[in-house]
Amino acid sequence: MDLGIRGKRALVCASSKGLGRGCAEALAAAGVDLVMNARGAETLERAAREIRAAHGVAVTPVAGDITTEDGRAQVLEAAADVDILVTNAGGPPPGVWSDWDREDFIRALDANMLAPIALMTALLPGMMERGWGRVVNITSQSVKAPIPQLGLSNAARTGLTGYVAGTARQVAEAGVTINNLLPGIHATDRADALDQGVAEREGITLEEARARREASIPARRYGTAEEFGAACAFLCSVHAGFVVGQNLLLDGGGTNFTI
Repeated sequence: MDLGIRGKRALVCASSKGLGRGCAEALAAAGVDLVMNARGAETLERAAREIRAAHGVAVTPVAGDITTEDGRAQVLEAAADVDILVTNAGGPPPGVWSDWDREDFIRALDANMLAPIALMTALLPGMMERGWGRVVNITSQSVKAPIPQLGLSNAARTGLTGYVAGTARQVAEAGVTINNLLPGIHATDRADALDQGVAEREGITLEEARARREASIPARRYGTAEEFGAACAFLCSVHAGFVVGQNLLLDGGGTNFTI
């Protein structure tokens, strides 16, 4: 399928690896020029070179922490006129309710709620003026069904979801859509870290921890960055202009609810 976005420009955050890299790859395959952001300069530069070589698109890497004002300023300088925004940031650490104080919540909100909102605030006006734009926020399945040990993430990402629900309906008439992708467990460094934590707590191997969690997913496997990226690219395409303010689960059926 031709996504109809060849020649568009996209900012993809946290895109040097994992789900962000999957989104960047899929957009590049559709002919979209990229501004890629991540904190680690070396990994980011390597990813940018590989995508540039594979797909023949322009790729501008900008290393920096998108959760800080300085980091956002650097990225926005390179991405001021993008047509597509994909927000993404690593989740805060797991724990239990008694582990966290106010500063822990502030850090989680900065990374997983306020940074995406700041990027939208900066880039939506240009998209609206040009009459076309796409925003995809990578959030989590936890906004549909909270994960007890991820209370910080539950709180911050659900706050972002509420913001998007209203904002998406305010900008849609200008040809701009905002939607959220809700990943379940995918084969990424984040999944490895969570599985390693389970392995250490329960005295089992990493492989046993992963097999146990795979068995809890109806698809009986973890998702891949490639299939996640394909879903992101579709939401960014000309074919998704009537998809507004939605929360699309990619979790292999792991979130058990009817609607």
